[in-house]
Amino acid sequence: MKLKLLSAVIGTALTMGVAGASAATLDDVKARGTLKCGVSQGLIGFSNPDEQNNWTGLDVDFCRAVAAAIFGDGKKVEFVPLDATQRFEALKSGEVDVLSRNTTWTMSRDTTGGMTFAGVTYYDGQGFMVKKSLGVDSALKLNGASVCTQTGTTTELNLADYFRANNMTYQVVAFQKNEEVLAAYNEGRCDVYTTDQSGLYAERLKLPDVENHVVLPEIISKEPLGPVVRQNDTQWFNLVRWTYYALLTAEELGVTQANSAEQLASSTNPEVARLLGKEGDFGKGLGVENDWVMKILAATGNYGEIFDRNVGEATKLGIKRGVNSLWKSGGLQYAPPIR
Repeated sequence: MKLKLLSAVIGTALTMGVAGASAATLDDVKARGTLKCGVSQGLIGFSNPDEQNNWTGLDVDFCRAVAAAIFGDGKKVEFVPLDATQRFEALKSGEVDVLSRNTTWTMSRDTTGGMTFAGVTYYDGQGFMVKKSLGVDSALKLNGASVCTQTGTTTELNLADYFRANNMTYQVVAFQKNEEVLAAYNEGRCDVYTTDQSGLYAERLKLPDVENHVVLPEIISKEPLGPVVRQNDTQWFNLVRWTYYALLTAEELGVTQANSAEQLASSTNPEVARLLGKEGDFGKGLGVENDWVMKILAATGNYGEIFDRNVGEATKLGIKRGVNSLWKSGGLQYAPPIR
């Protein structure tokens, strides 16, 4: 009888502990009045500060969307720049609430790192950049090359796999920070710069002679990039994940930053009514107000608007939607229904 009673007490305590933990981050963020978002130390198009420390980029706008869902104000974000070796410890220690820092979703990170990925905001792949003077037009011609890369990332393993699979040799030249990698490449301390292809296009813009550098056509890996949260915090995970899905759903339904108020007032589409909080209690289920998506759209617009504004064809990066198009346009971006 005593054993049964003790078991029941322990079970109740564990349940209460889990329930308490599930709301901890959202409660902390609300009490603090700002969202702490871990970002890169400067990657054009994704998370990059100007001289006045105003941050812009796809990863930055995602954090603004989360802040808007919580506070109704996308400016209530503190951006914490982190290098690749710092980012996971900063998240796990509570220094940041969410990591939105061009981070690849892998099995080991998802199962043994104490972290959970909330979605894929950008489908990417690792590539190579070389000087035109090297006379190389394919990664398969890089046998014997010296390759600059960043430590603490997935690039080193991908690099080793690619060269081994193609019976090529190479020498790795690794640095902790992006700017160190770029400087070494620019100074000729290595023949090749490798990272996610989107990152190569961004770093290329920082070189003094942009036209003299080319990104090779090969993509050697799958790099699904997305926001990361701590494990065992279900409510927070759901809020971050459904912020991402809301951005996709808004684009799919044609709801934009400019027309969201009109859509709320006049649309007869029940999906739009649920998305914008006119029907149902979907926001309350996440711990925010039912008009959470209206607040997101006012702050950032939908996913397509965020993409086009930061990395799209009209920007310096000039990246096509490609696999990052919505599913109905032949891409991989797909959101479960809000219902």
